[in-house]
Amino acid sequence: MKANVGGIDKILRIVVGLALIAWVLLAGGPMWAWIGVLPLATGLFNFCPAYALLGFKTCKTD
Repeated sequence: MKANVGGIDKILRIVVGLALIAWVLLAGGPMWAWIGVLPLATGLFNFCPAYALLGFKTCKTD
């Protein structure tokens, strides 16, 4: 797995993921908000499978 997520994309993924998970845990949000685990994981691991399939990357590493 080569890194393909970086910069502002990484920060946004982590923030959105945490916000969705917090919504479920703290405010009783809908069950679909658990989808926040996916952007959180891709932000923390710097790898997005969809980006890999599409040949897209937002990080500066080769």
